[in-house]
Formats: sequence, structure tokens, C-alpha cells
Amino acid sequence: MESDKVVEWIRNYFNENGKGCKAVIGISGGADSSVCAALLVKALGKENVIGVLMPKGIQHDIDVSNAVVNLLGIKHYVINIEEPVNNLREIIGKEMDLDPDKYDVYKTNTPARIRMTTLYGISAIVKGRVCNTCNLSEDWVGYSTKFGDAAGDFSPISDFTKTEVRALGRELGLPSFIVDKTPEDGMSGKSDEEKLGFSYEILDKYIRTGVCEDKKIKERIDYLNKINLHKLQLMPKYVRK
Repeated sequence: MESDKVVEWIRNYFNENGKGCKAVIGISGGADSSVCAALLVKALGKENVIGVLMPKGIQHDIDVSNAVVNLLGIKHYVINIEEPVNNLREIIGKEMDLDPDKYDVYKTNTPARIRMTTLYGISAIVKGRVCNTCNLSEDWVGYSTKFGDAAGDFSPISDFTKTEVRALGRELGLPSFIVDKTPEDGMSGKSDEEKLGFSYEILDKYIRTGVCEDKKIKERIDYLNKINLHKLQLMPKYVRK
């Protein structure tokens, strides 16, 4: 099974890059983080996996996140990021004499970056390695935050489309209410597909076959892919000659 290959890859990564280290992973309650967590448990044992739930205030689907960590039996922490998000907004707002939340890029990306800071903070304490939970579909159209959820030390599912991630979840025996949960960012009140303007089914087919019957959707996917490539590439640097 494909999941067995990923499990072996994870074991090899830790043997070479962090033998004896814990895997630290953010648990959102979505399919991606849940599948990654299940892969980590299978590869390393539940005693070597730490889940971190990071609601911003009240999270409407926190019960799913709790179900994931309880199902997998992993140690977990709940770090509510609302206070640091609000504190940073107030500090920046006071210094710049404006409301940062009026700027969508700030409002959307800052919580994701604070979540990643939280994961690395815990990782530093437990001698861990942070798991990136992005999939190929999200990466393809830049549906991730640079230095936020796009960060991490290793990435088990970034070569799998959303459709394929769900298939991995089924191989691992995860229940449907987790695997088939509607993807959302948890902040906008909209699903991923509502925000993107197309379904993952259409996107995944285009990624794997190059076929997209809707010309406008194809153009939008190509545009998003082009302008977001910087999230997947090394930082440009001046090279001395």
C-alpha cells in the first residue's frame, strides 16, 4: 500500500535527521493533519508523536481535533493563539496608527505564522521535528501561508493531491467524518473550494492529467500556480561573481 511507503520514508527521515526525536504536528481536525498524524504514529509509535491543537478563540469543530488525538492515542497540548494574535495586532496597530486586520493578507496569514511559531516553540522544548501537513493540491495553487503552514522540517504528503490524501486516510483506517471532512481554513467561514473558486476534484484531475474542461477555471489554476511558486522555491539570493 502507498501508506506503507510513506511510513517507511518517515522512519528513514528520523533515522537520518532526528533519531530519538519526537514528531510535532499541528492538529486542525482536517484530513491532511489527521492523515499525517496517523502516518507518524504508524511510523514512530504513538509515544513519539505530539499533537498540538491551536484554536483561535472558539473553534467550531474542535471536537474533530479532539477525536483525532484520542483515536490515535497521542499526547497533545491545546494552545489557544487568540491572545498572542490580538497582542501582536495591538502592538503593530499602535506603532503604525492603523488596524492591521483591515488588510486581508495580514489578517489571514498572521494566525498561521503564530501557529507555526507555537509548533517550533514546543519542538524546541521536546527535541522535536515539525511535520508539514500541506498536500500537492494546496501547494499547486499557493493555498498556504509562507512561513506558516507551508513551513516544517519534513513533509509526508506534499506529493499527494487532496483526493489521494483521502485515499491514504482510508488505507490507514481513519473514519469518514475525518477523511471526508469539508476542507476549510477555520478563519473565513468559507470552505477551501468556495475561496478558491473550484473544487479539489477539478484541480486534482488537472494536476494529474492536464485536463480541465472549463477554460476559465484552467486559467485561474494556472495563474495561481504561477504567482505562488515562490512559496515552494528557495529564497532568491545574490550570487557573487
